[in-house]
Amino acid sequence: MAETQVSIRIDLVRKIALLEAIRKTGSITAAAQSMQMSYARAWRLVDELNKLLSEPVVTTTAGGFTRGGATLTPVGEKTIALYHSIEAQTRSAARSEFQAFQKLMRG
Repeated sequence: MAETQVSIRIDLVRKIALLEAIRKTGSITAAAQSMQMSYARAWRLVDELNKLLSEPVVTTTAGGFTRGGATLTPVGEKTIALYHSIEAQTRSAARSEFQAFQKLMRG
C-alpha cells in the first residue's frame, strides 16, 4: 500500500492570507482589495479551497441592495490554525537549516 504524503504548496500562503483578510473584512471584495488582488482571483482561490477540502472554508451571502458578505466556516478557521501550526513546527524543526541558509544570503 502506498504511503500518503502531505505537502504545502507555495500558493497556500496567499490562500491563507486571503482567508485571514476575509475574516477581518467580512467580504471577498474587500479582502481582495486589501491584498491588491482582483475579485476574480480571490474568488478562484476561495473556490479552489472549497473544492479541495471536505467542507467549504467560506460561505457567502448575495449582494445587492442589502450588501452581501463572506464568513469563514469552522473548516476555514481550522485551516488557518492548522497552517500556522505547521508553519511554526517547520520553522522550529528546521531552525539550524534556516540559519545556515541565511548565512548564504546577501546583505
